[in-house]
Amino acid sequence: MKKSSFDGLVKSLGEAREFARKPSSGGFKVHIPSDVDVAEIRAATGLSQNDFSDQIGVSVATLRNWEQHRRTPEGPARVLLALLAKNPKIVQRLLGNAA
Repeated sequence: MKKSSFDGLVKSLGEAREFARKPSSGGFKVHIPSDVDVAEIRAATGLSQNDFSDQIGVSVATLRNWEQHRRTPEGPARVLLALLAKNPKIVQRLLGNAA
């Protein structure tokens, strides 16, 4: 290994250690939209309600409530939906048949 590569790794480890000690000293904040259009997100995936609900791990009834605005996705579900809004195939690409 070149000395410059080694020095870069040591510097990175020091930065990681500093970040771990003071997580508020840098990094980034994730923005999760307060309102998500679940029907639009599902339509972009090209999946039926049954297939989409299976893919994201919720019941069809929950999905229908979200799509008809009777309920609002919360917490991790909203994060997953925000990811799907940006990349409709992310679950299929990352989890494949496991999804």
